[in-house]
Amino acid sequence: MKITVPGELPTLNEIIDLAKSHWAKYRESKTLYTELVAWSAFRRPKQDKVNVIIHWFRANKRHDKDNIMAGQKYIFDGLKEAGIIGNDGWKHIGDVAHRFDVDNNNPRVEIELYPADRYDFHYEIIDKQKVVCMD
Repeated sequence: MKITVPGELPTLNEIIDLAKSHWAKYRESKTLYTELVAWSAFRRPKQDKVNVIIHWFRANKRHDKDNIMAGQKYIFDGLKEAGIIGNDGWKHIGDVAHRFDVDNNNPRVEIELYPADRYDFHYEIIDKQKVVCMD
C-alpha cells in the first residue's frame, strides 16, 4: 500500500528549534503534521505489522538526510491516528528503509507499507563499476 503525503515534513533541526522556543509551538506543529499524515492515509485498511519504505522527495538538498528522517515520527504517529497500525512500537513496525530524491516541483513523502507476515526486506549492494556482459 502506498500513501503520499504532500509537501515536506519538518527536519530534526526545525523540530528542536520549535521545542526550544515554546512547548505550545512544538505541540501545534506536531499535531498539524501528524494530522496531515493521518488524512493522507484516511480509509486505508488496518495492518497488523508492516515493513516500511519511506521515500523522501525534497525540494532541494539543503538538509542532511539524518535531519530529514526525523519526520518519520509524524509518519508513524499519523498512521496510528488513522487506524492503519495499532501502535508505533516493535509489535507493529518491522523494518524501515529510507530513500531520498529531489523534486523541486512536487516535494512529498511516499510511504510504502508491506505486511510483515508476507513481505521481507532484501538488501543488496551493487558494484556500479562492475561490468556485466550479456551475450
